[in-house]
Amino acid sequence: MLPLLYSFRRCPYAIRARMALRYANVAVALQEVALRDKPAALLAISPAATVPVLQLADGQVLLHSLDIMLWALQQRDPDDWLGRHGSVGADWVRQNDEVFKPLLDRYKYPQRHPAQPQAAYRAEAVAALIAPLEQALQGMPWLAGAHRGLADVALLPFVRQFAQVDLVWFQAQAQALPALQAWLQAQLGDALFTEVMAKAPQPALAPPRDQALAAI
Repeated sequence: MLPLLYSFRRCPYAIRARMALRYANVAVALQEVALRDKPAALLAISPAATVPVLQLADGQVLLHSLDIMLWALQQRDPDDWLGRHGSVGADWVRQNDEVFKPLLDRYKYPQRHPAQPQAAYRAEAVAALIAPLEQALQGMPWLAGAHRGLADVALLPFVRQFAQVDLVWFQAQAQALPALQAWLQAQLGDALFTEVMAKAPQPALAPPRDQALAAI
């Protein structure tokens, strides 16, 4: 029996979990969750009823996207994402999840946070993660150096979401954020991302069609 992944296509946490599973060549049964009508089986195994949730064949339940990513890489890690992750990569993920994500939510939904104008939240989000990423990526194509690593994939869906809030503004930052924009486009155009974002329902999240893509 395949592990069962409860997911929501556009959720950034679910996106990074699906990418890690596909990279690791781990097939799972994929259940897309309607957030307004969550299945009873999900509610039974997840107190928060958030996605992603991965229920393994032995009954173990992984409730957090990073735990799912780490479990996937423990099964197979052809390009040594874990080996290159280290404390620096962990710091990037922590900054993204704990500091940047709340600011991103305020920027994306300014009507829910009227204390400041939307541009102020954007500026705070830029200072928290976007500008530091630009600086780090000016000297190397990936946060792990010459090759993509765990932190790159863990941050990708959130940076993508930030860009989409005001795509015209983001695209106009070509001179201010050239390295970040190149990093983002390299991942958005890669099959590892595009295949997990396919809209068609799939009975299983199958391995990448081109195994070479797992060693970028």
